[in-house]
Amino acid sequence: WMPGAMVGLREIDPNGVRKRQLMGFGASVLLAVCMVAGFQAAHKGSGPVGLLQKSSIGANILKMQSLANGTAPAAAAGNGTAASDEAAPGDGGSVLFIKDGSLAGLVVADIIVYVCGAAGVGFACYLYWIVSKINLTADGEEQSLMVKSAKESDEELVVIYETIQEGAQAFLWAEYQICGIFVVGFGLLIFVLCSHTSGEWSWNIGGLTALSFVIGGVTSILSGYIGMMVAVFSNARTTVSAKYEGEEGWQRSFNCAFRAGGVMGYSLVALSLMTVYTLSLCYREYFSVFGADGERSIHYKHLFECLAGYGLGGSAIAMFGRVGGGIFTKAADVGADLSGKVIGVGDGKKLDEDSPYNPGVIADNVGDNVGDVAGMGSDLFGSFGEASCAAMLIGASSAAIAEAGWGALVFPLYISAFGILVCLGVSFVATDVYPVKKEEDIENVLKVQLFLTSVGMTVVLFPLAYGALPASIDLGATTGVTPLMCYVAVVSGLWGGCLIGFITELYTSHSYTPVRDVALSAETGAATNIIYGLALGYQSCILPVIIIAVIIFLSLKTSGMYGVALAALGMLANLSTCLTIDVYGPISDNAGGIAEMVEFPSSVRDKTDALDAAGNTTAAIGKGFAIGSAALVSLALFGAFITRASASMAEDKSLATAGVNLLSPIVFGSLVFGAMVPYWFSALTMKSVGQAANAMVKEVARQWAEIPGLCDSAGLDFHERQEARANGQVLVKPDYQACIEIATKASLREMIAPGILVICTPIIVGSFLGVQAVAGLLAGSVASSVQLAISMSNTGGAWDNAKKYTEKGELNGMFQFRDGSSIPLEDFRIAAEANHGNDAIKQYGATKGGKQEEVDIKDWLSELASKDPQRYIRILTGDEGIKTTDGRTCVYAGKKSAIHSAVVVGDTVGDPLKDTSGPALNIVMKLMAIISVVFADFFMSINGGNGLFNMGDIGA
Repeated sequence: WMPGAMVGLREIDPNGVRKRQLMGFGASVLLAVCMVAGFQAAHKGSGPVGLLQKSSIGANILKMQSLANGTAPAAAAGNGTAASDEAAPGDGGSVLFIKDGSLAGLVVADIIVYVCGAAGVGFACYLYWIVSKINLTADGEEQSLMVKSAKESDEELVVIYETIQEGAQAFLWAEYQICGIFVVGFGLLIFVLCSHTSGEWSWNIGGLTALSFVIGGVTSILSGYIGMMVAVFSNARTTVSAKYEGEEGWQRSFNCAFRAGGVMGYSLVALSLMTVYTLSLCYREYFSVFGADGERSIHYKHLFECLAGYGLGGSAIAMFGRVGGGIFTKAADVGADLSGKVIGVGDGKKLDEDSPYNPGVIADNVGDNVGDVAGMGSDLFGSFGEASCAAMLIGASSAAIAEAGWGALVFPLYISAFGILVCLGVSFVATDVYPVKKEEDIENVLKVQLFLTSVGMTVVLFPLAYGALPASIDLGATTGVTPLMCYVAVVSGLWGGCLIGFITELYTSHSYTPVRDVALSAETGAATNIIYGLALGYQSCILPVIIIAVIIFLSLKTSGMYGVALAALGMLANLSTCLTIDVYGPISDNAGGIAEMVEFPSSVRDKTDALDAAGNTTAAIGKGFAIGSAALVSLALFGAFITRASASMAEDKSLATAGVNLLSPIVFGSLVFGAMVPYWFSALTMKSVGQAANAMVKEVARQWAEIPGLCDSAGLDFHERQEARANGQVLVKPDYQACIEIATKASLREMIAPGILVICTPIIVGSFLGVQAVAGLLAGSVASSVQLAISMSNTGGAWDNAKKYTEKGELNGMFQFRDGSSIPLEDFRIAAEANHGNDAIKQYGATKGGKQEEVDIKDWLSELASKDPQRYIRILTGDEGIKTTDGRTCVYAGKKSAIHSAVVVGDTVGDPLKDTSGPALNIVMKLMAIISVVFADFFMSINGGNGLFNMGDIGA
C-alpha cells in the first residue's frame, strides 16, 4: 500500500509536499493494518473466546477461568479442554487471573481520575484565556500606565514575536516528522519481538504493547507541542506586561509567565493521567474472562505488561525532544554569545545579549522554547508514564493488591490525580494571595509554591493510602506491607524531591555564596572560572545523592520495589507546579530577549532580567526534581524488569527470589559497561553542540562581513541608533533564518546517533548476553547517570547565574586595580563587601546649577564611548581603573568588560552541560530501563534468558 501511494503522490505532486505531509499518516495506518493483520492471522474467525484459546496464554486463561469460577477443572471457554488448577510452567507459581473486586472500586477510580483530569484541563484553559487577554498593542488608557517606548519598537515587537513562533513551529514540524517515522518503525519492531514469548508467538500481546507505545509517543508529541505553542504565545505578552511601572509591572509580568507555564503544567499532567487510565480500562476489558455465574476475572499481569509500552513511547519521544531540542538551543545560544559578547564586531565593540543585530539571536530565542519547554515537557511526561506503569506492574504481582480491586491497583494514578487539585489551589497564592511586587519576591514566591504543594500532598496522601490499599500486602520477599509504609514511601519521595530542589537552588542561585564564588573567580580569567564551576558541580552531587540513597533504602526496606515506584510518583506528585515553574523560565528568558531586540527602555529589561534570573534558578530546581525522579523511576523499572523476567523462571531460582549476583562475571562486566554508556552518550551530544555552534559562529561572521552596513548598525549603542533613526537613516538587520536553518539541520542530524545508542544497547545486550547482563547494564547506567547529570546541570546553572550576577553589575567594586598606590588587599576586600555593585561606581557627570551630580555607570560609559573611545576601551579591558564612591580604585567588571567575557566563556561551556547532555541523561537511564521491561519476555525466550551466546547461568 505504501509504495503504491508514494508513487501516486509523486505523479500528482512532483515537489513532494503532500508526500511529506501524508507520510506520517500513511505510516500510522500501515502500523494499524499490520497489527490487525497479525490478530487475524493468529486468530482468524475465532472471536474473543477463540482468540484466548489460540494465543500462547490460552492454557493459562482456561485454567484460571475454571479457578475463578470456583469449579473443578473442567471444560472452559468452550474449547472442550480441561484446565489444570496448577500454575502453568514458567509462571513462577503465580496466579494469573484474579477475581474482579466490587463495582464501587471501579466507579470511584473513574470519578477520581476523570474529575481531577477534567479539572486540570479546565484550569489550563482558564489560564490560557487570562493570558490571551493581554494585548500586544496597548490602547491609550493602558499606555498611560506604561513606560514610554518608540512606536517602531512596538511594531517591531509583533514582528519578532511572529518570527519566533514561525521558527519554533518549523523546527517542531521537522522534528516530529522524524519522530513519526521512528514511532512507526520501532512500533513494528515491538509488535514482532514482544509477540515472541516463551518460544511461541502471542500476536495479541505484541500488538497491544505496540499500540500502547504509539499512544504514548503521540501523547508525548502533543505535550511538547502544547508547551511550545503556549510559550511562544505568551513571551511577548510577558514583555508587554513588564512595561507597566512600579509594583504593577512586576506583578503583571510575573503572573503572565507563571500562568502561561501553568497551561502546560496542568494540561500535560491531566491529559497524561486520563490517557493512561483510559488505556488501562480498555486493556482491562480485553484481558477479562467471565465465569458461568458472570463473575469477571482479569489477567492483571499481561494487562500492565502491555501498558508498559505507553511509558516507552513517551520516553522515546522525550529522548529526541531533549537531545534534538538541546542541540538546537545550545548551538544557537553558544553561537550567539560567542559572536556578540566575546568576539564582537571589531574595534573592541561587543553586543548586548539578544541584540537585534546578532544574526543568531532569533535562533537563540527559538531554542529556549525547543529545549527547555518541549524537551522538558516530554521528559517529565515520560517520567510520569514510566513511574505509573512500573508501580501498577509491580503492584499487580501482589495478590493482595489485585484482590483488593481496581482502586488498589490504580492507587499510583490517584497520587497524580490529587496532585492536580492541590497544585491548582496553591497556584492562587503566587498570583493573588502573595503576589510579586518587587525583584526580591520572585524566588520566594516560587519556592513557596513548591513548599505549600508538598505540605498539601502530605496531608492528602494519608487518607488516600488508607482508603485505597489493603491492610496487608505481600510483595515477594517483602511481606506485611501496610498502607502506612506505602504512605511513608510516597512522602519520602515527595519531600526528598523538595529538598533536592532547594539544595539545587543553593548551588545555582546567585543569591548564595557558591555561585558568587564562581563569579569572583573570573577576576583572573576564564580558566579559573571554569575550574571553580566544575568543582561546584562535583560538590553539588553529595547531598542530593545521599537523599536519593536514603529514599531508596527507606522505601525498598519497608515496601519493596513497589515502595520505590511510589517514591518516584511522590517526587512527581506536584508535577503540575514543577512544570509551571520550569516553563516560566524560558518564557521570561524570551521576554527579556524580545525587550532587548525591540529596544524597550532599560526599566523593562530590568524586570525581565530579574524574572529570567529567577527562571534560571527554578529551571535548575526543576532539573534537580527531574534527575531525582528519573533515578527512582529507573530503579522502579529495574524492579519491574526483574519481576517480569522472574515470572518465566522457577520460583526458587528466579531473580526476584534469589536476587542478582553482583559477583557473577556477566553481571559485573555489564555493570562496568553500563556505567560507561552515559559518558559515551554525553560525548556524542557535547560534540554535536560544539560542531553546530562552530557553524553558527562562522555564519554570523559571514553576515557581518558580507551584508553591507550590518557591522556599522551593530556597533551603535541604543542612543546612537535612536538618533540615526531620527535622522532618517535605515539600519540594516541580519538574516535570522539562515541561523535558524543551521541549528535545525544540525539538531535533527545529530540527534540520531545518541538515540540509537540508548535504544539499541539494552536490546542488543539482552538478546546476545541475557537478562542478567541487562540487570548489570541498568544498575551501572543508573549509578553513573545520576552523578553525571547532577554535576552537569548544576555546573552549567552556576556558570549561567554567575554571568547574570556579573551583568547586574554586582562585581563592580570587588576587584582592586593595581596602580602602585593601592590600599592593602584585606582592607580593600572589607570595603568591597560593604560597598559594591553599580551604585558603588557612580561617576560624576554634567554639572547642574554649578554642582556636579552622580551619574549611573551605564549612562556615564555610554557618553564616554562617544566622547573618548580610547579611554572607554581601556576601562572595559581593565587597563584603566575606575573610582568607587568610597575612594577606592577598582577594575570595571560590568557588561562588556574583560571579566564579563570570562564569565561568558564559562556560561557557554556550561550551556550544553545543563541544557543538552545533563537533562538528556535522565532519559538515558529511564529509556534503557523501560525498554528492558517491555522486551523482558523476548529476552527470556532466548535460551531461557541466557541470550544467544548463552552467557548467563539462569536455570543452572
